[in-house]
Amino acid sequence: MVPVSPWRILAATLLILGAIKSTMASRMAKAGCQETCGNLTIPYPFGIGDGCFYYSGFDVSCEDSRTYMGDSSSQMVIYDFSLLGGQARVSTLIANKCTETDGNWTDSWVSTGTDRFFTLSSRANKLTAIGCNTLAFLRGYNKQKVGAGCFSMCPNDKSVGNSSQCSGMGCCQTSIAPDLTFFNVTFDERFNNSEVKNFNPCSYAFVAEQDWFRFEPAYLEGHKLTEKYKEGVPAVLDWVAGRESCAEAPKNRSSYACVSTHSHCINSQNTTGYLCACKNGFAGNPYLEDGCQGISLCAILLLSCIFALLIKCQKRKLMKEKERFFQQNGGLLLYEQIRSKQVDTVRIFTKQELENATDNFDSSRELGRGGHGTVYKGILKDNRVVAIKRSKIMNMIQKDEFVQEMIILSQINHRNVVRLLGCCLEVEVPMLVYEFIPNGTLFDHIHGKYRTTSISLDARLRIAQESAEALAYLHSSASPPIVHGDVKSPNILLGDNYTAKVTDFGASRMLPKDEIQFMTMVQGTLGYLDPEYLQERQLTEKSDVYSFGVVLLELITGKTAIYSINDEEKKSLASSFLLALKENKLQSILDRNILGVGTELFQDVAQLAKCCLSTKGEERLLMTEVTERLKAIRSTWRGQLIESANEETVCLLENTSQYDPSITTGQHRSLMTLDLETGR
Repeated sequence: MVPVSPWRILAATLLILGAIKSTMASRMAKAGCQETCGNLTIPYPFGIGDGCFYYSGFDVSCEDSRTYMGDSSSQMVIYDFSLLGGQARVSTLIANKCTETDGNWTDSWVSTGTDRFFTLSSRANKLTAIGCNTLAFLRGYNKQKVGAGCFSMCPNDKSVGNSSQCSGMGCCQTSIAPDLTFFNVTFDERFNNSEVKNFNPCSYAFVAEQDWFRFEPAYLEGHKLTEKYKEGVPAVLDWVAGRESCAEAPKNRSSYACVSTHSHCINSQNTTGYLCACKNGFAGNPYLEDGCQGISLCAILLLSCIFALLIKCQKRKLMKEKERFFQQNGGLLLYEQIRSKQVDTVRIFTKQELENATDNFDSSRELGRGGHGTVYKGILKDNRVVAIKRSKIMNMIQKDEFVQEMIILSQINHRNVVRLLGCCLEVEVPMLVYEFIPNGTLFDHIHGKYRTTSISLDARLRIAQESAEALAYLHSSASPPIVHGDVKSPNILLGDNYTAKVTDFGASRMLPKDEIQFMTMVQGTLGYLDPEYLQERQLTEKSDVYSFGVVLLELITGKTAIYSINDEEKKSLASSFLLALKENKLQSILDRNILGVGTELFQDVAQLAKCCLSTKGEERLLMTEVTERLKAIRSTWRGQLIESANEETVCLLENTSQYDPSITTGQHRSLMTLDLETGR
């Protein structure tokens, strides 16, 4: 039997759907309103002209057969709508800065409609930056929220070669933050472009569909990119009919958007709010009265048969794809290592197991998003709770090294390093499974959702010491040594009793035995990046030391690595700290929540941080030395705390005896215990 092509089945399905649509002949726009602009159908709640759209923000205009959000002054052309998915595909502008002109930045402000209904899709878009020594930012309304940032570099005109990948050399890409209603793409002015302007006069940045853009090295020359995309690049907006959930929206009948008799409410999968859909057996526009029309039983049966055959073909294709990915990601090698007992702590999971554990990677299971991927909370069949990391992208070199690194990472056994439990290799980019740490990140406790509960100075010093011990272990005891590459407070998890656990090895590298340092694409997080690494692209253990120094500053100042003085100005914590130390104003930058007993030792912590933050890597301490200094500082501080508590106890006993000589020895002992506990 000759196999039936899935494409033929799909073509037949589309023909039938077209026939059904033509027989139903239901309108997509409100009665009396323009339904098309050029070849594009304008479905309500969108509309052209007064009374033809749902609310302000859904109004569109038609000029020269082009559909615009609002009017043509928005410069946002609409390419397509999705009623069921709650998305609109639109054009956005390219921000650029050219050194051949007066040197002013060209910022592209783009409004995505009203903040009530529209957001820039965090799942469907990416921020792309093109240029040499180009650091691009995506900011929210009034620059109050940094939505993304990436750094692109190329030391000379030959360094990019013929690569079409946006991997940091000439071009970089990164995911964006959710719920951005307004956005502004801009550049950082701290990098000197004088050495590259001859072959790269312009820097570019834009937000576009994540799989749309293909980099060409020629874009670094002149104005080729903006000449090619004069009218902008395609991006995706998420929209909802209202910000309420489906549990709340129907209660307000006057604003409830699902007005068709055979419609129902569905919660948006992309952002906060709800959408409308026709019930099973009906099709059309659920936002219009009588917009959902019945489909004939015969058509439903025929469609069911066609889709069943299509699904069968698709399953067969997916099985072959899984086998290909498994072999491509080194699954056979890892399987042999497990069988030979060289690796006995790692388990190979199937994609289905991890999908079941995370409810199909539902957004409610997200623990966090970072530069290297998204982490989900998963519950395995044996009821074990785990953390599952889905990475974004991996190049071929990383794939070749992946299994070897898995074998080494699986052998790491340190109480302050998150344990690797297993992986899934039957997907394009392997997924990693780690032990689950329940109490969030250090960032959450200092700056985020848990910051209302202040961490004591002793706990902060212990977190610093334990994190330093973990990094010292990776640098000195692992074989071969491991450089973490992205040390920051969001990558330090806190277990029971604030036990520190270093995690996220997405930027980690194994150091070659015969080399002290090696070249790599710039990875990491702004504010924590070693300046020497930024300039030389040489990743060493001292790069981790610098980043740890910034974490140490977060612990004693309570400020983020990049913090705001006001709504406009952003400051580097490392730079502000070094300036305060130089001007003898250390107290002005310390966290008021931990000032008190033992604060004279802050000078010791500050000097330690200063040693970590030296611009030259050779002048920084080793992590083993940092660990020993922290142990000494913490020991001294605890000694002072106990001495202070004892003095308070003696004072309390003397005062108590003076006013009430009838107190017994046992009562004195109780008071002493109470006071010592208070002192802790």
